[in-house]
Amino acid sequence: MIDRRLFLDESYGELRGVVTLAGRPERLLIDRGDRKAGYDVGACVIARVIKIERAMSSAFVDLGGGVEALMEVKPDTPRFAQGQHLAVEVRSQARNGKLALVRFLDLADGPVRLITAGPSINDLLRTFERSATITGGREARLAADLAEAEALETIFPLPGGGSVAVEATRALIAVDVDLGASAAPEAKRAARQANLAALGVAARILRLKGLGGLIVIDLVGRGHDGTAMTSAARAAFAPDAPGVAIGPIGRFGTIELTVPRRRRPVLELLLDVDGRLAASTVAGRLIRRLEGEGRAQTGARLLAKCSPDVAAAAQPGLTALCASLGTRFEVAAQVGWTREHIEVAPQ
Repeated sequence: MIDRRLFLDESYGELRGVVTLAGRPERLLIDRGDRKAGYDVGACVIARVIKIERAMSSAFVDLGGGVEALMEVKPDTPRFAQGQHLAVEVRSQARNGKLALVRFLDLADGPVRLITAGPSINDLLRTFERSATITGGREARLAADLAEAEALETIFPLPGGGSVAVEATRALIAVDVDLGASAAPEAKRAARQANLAALGVAARILRLKGLGGLIVIDLVGRGHDGTAMTSAARAAFAPDAPGVAIGPIGRFGTIELTVPRRRRPVLELLLDVDGRLAASTVAGRLIRRLEGEGRAQTGARLLAKCSPDVAAAAQPGLTALCASLGTRFEVAAQVGWTREHIEVAPQ
């Protein structure tokens, strides 16, 4: 039996959904209240055709608010013209440098509008394990903090020794298996065990990070058992089906596969394009600290200090926190502070 558990951490200004697999974080879903339901996977929208690229069998459509998406035009798709309105379903969220992907549903009348919103985090969690109970409270907070911390890592230990590194590039996702220190007489057996373990760990981490597309896994050692490795890869990436395609082991000891991209990568929510923690990420941590201190020190007036951009990002959460626990919380912007520097203390 697969041991998956579901968690929902509800803090002021942010929801974090977590799926764990055998006690380790497997998926992290984040909703900061600024998501647009019309752009979520599964949302149905009346869109307007902006441009038709017949040579590429595709069209660019407007989902509203100036947000564009790319739609595949199949041979059986009814003919339509530029400026016409279509009913479409969002199949993949937009990410840095890439448009959202939608599929054609039907011809429609304008204006551009949302027909059906995408699923909530609660709904999404249940798609991963329908029979599980969603856990909240302190246990969910700890699970979400652990998932967030692990999603930000690059190198992950393997059971029995060795490690696997997962790094995203513009063209592909590179996964490198490292055996680490191993006794020479047992190197071949250790390499086989490390590779088999790495496939499972890499699949979990890719789901946690929300990464997909072309993935190249550089196995350790040589003379691999192709049948065993391919079978292990199929089992490890089964939760990502349909749409997973796995190639044979190449002459240089790599496995290439493709995994469908569906949701925006988690790192695009947690980090800025320069790789720093996003102001909204730090603001979420600040509000959770204020909440924790506020519940522990009933009635105390608390002051949080942080950089100006974090203070601005924290305002929606601060408003919700004060409405729930009383107007005894304040956030003060400190010019010159680094983004990661936050302090919470009684006034």
